Amino acid sequence: MVRARQAAVPRPEPVVLLDRISQLVTMAGGADARRGKAMREIGLIRDGAVLISGGQVVAVGSAREVAKSTWLRQHRREVIELDCRGKVVLPGFVDSHTHPVFAAPRLIDFEKRAAGASYEEIAAAGGGIRASIAGVRGTSEQKLSEQVTSALRQAQAQGTTTLEAKSGYGLDAASELKSLRAIRRAAAEWPGTVVATFLGAHVPPPEFKEDPDAYVELLCAEMLPKVVKGKLARYVDVFCERGAFTLQQTVRILREAVRLGLRTRVHVGQMTNTPLETILAEHPASVDHMDELRREDIAAVANSDTVATLLPGANYFLATKKYPPARKLIDAGAAVALATDYNPGTSPTISMPMVLSLACTQMKMTVEEALTAATINGACALELGGQKGSVEAGKDADLAFFELDDYRELAYWFGANHCAAVMMAGSFADLF
Repeated sequence: MVRARQAAVPRPEPVVLLDRISQLVTMAGGADARRGKAMREIGLIRDGAVLISGGQVVAVGSAREVAKSTWLRQHRREVIELDCRGKVVLPGFVDSHTHPVFAAPRLIDFEKRAAGASYEEIAAAGGGIRASIAGVRGTSEQKLSEQVTSALRQAQAQGTTTLEAKSGYGLDAASELKSLRAIRRAAAEWPGTVVATFLGAHVPPPEFKEDPDAYVELLCAEMLPKVVKGKLARYVDVFCERGAFTLQQTVRILREAVRLGLRTRVHVGQMTNTPLETILAEHPASVDHMDELRREDIAAVANSDTVATLLPGANYFLATKKYPPARKLIDAGAAVALATDYNPGTSPTISMPMVLSLACTQMKMTVEEALTAATINGACALELGGQKGSVEAGKDADLAFFELDDYRELAYWFGANHCAAVMMAGSFADLF
């Protein structure tokens, strides 16, 4: 842990100087997503320092530079100084795609998959997303909230300070609203930042299996207005895939969401290709998964403002042997983010360091590109680039501290957790 070097002056919002940081990864560069070669520029400072007041970063630089800061000289008596030698410090991870509202793990699916069944075969037999519906529908809001809280604390313990959380396992009005309330309830108890997403369009529920268009109409006419009225979500997501929702149905939902004042994001291209031009014309904040892409899709994403969020945890767990074409996307100039896809069926991990390792070993991203994708580009996928994702003056003081000698070790030690401390809005949070 970081060590205090002088007595603190008690105050509700302390002024903190993080001093003598062995390696400080700043990701400095403003609010915009990084593309191409810029994804390798991580703003590394050795023997760095960060000055924090009121939950925000005031100054960043070498320890010598920050020590000369006029602001620091004027407030020196108020400062709590922390010695960060032997630490790698970076912006808290931004996990921009998770599904934390579920009642139980899908162990039967896991057993079937280990025996050789495919994702689609499991879904056709009543497993997959539909297997989680009964659990969520029959579980209280309190219990669901406890599950989300547990996920948030586990994410925090791995260095995550901002997390997107989707509904999507209730798939009727009552259960989806209950899921979103559970997210809001858990978020109120967590010092980090939670961005809620309504994923009522995950798959058509069993009662609408023969008439998915009727479910789309129910979602647009009844569920979306209730989400808006309750101020329960910032985003609406749609799973555009064979067995889920068609491109036409997806566009219908996206347009209704925008009409009601919500922002959008889309699951697309996980198992089959869907031409992206039509989806990108709706200006979603992100398109996620992106395993099955054609050359024209890569060019379309690269020429858009939409972030491509890649989720290698799902590819690993499903043993697909094929990962999203990160190298092609980055080289084409797309803004690429990484996230865990935490969920009970296809990616039961909340570890962003594990995702970094998968990105480097399976998708041939450099460590620097992976860190960019897991911080500032993840923030931009949630349209929070002006507040999160980098250590810069004026941004929120959300930081993760690792007991490592070199930032590259974050992706090297796969399956290990070296997070020593997490700071959210300028205050340290307990890891457990």
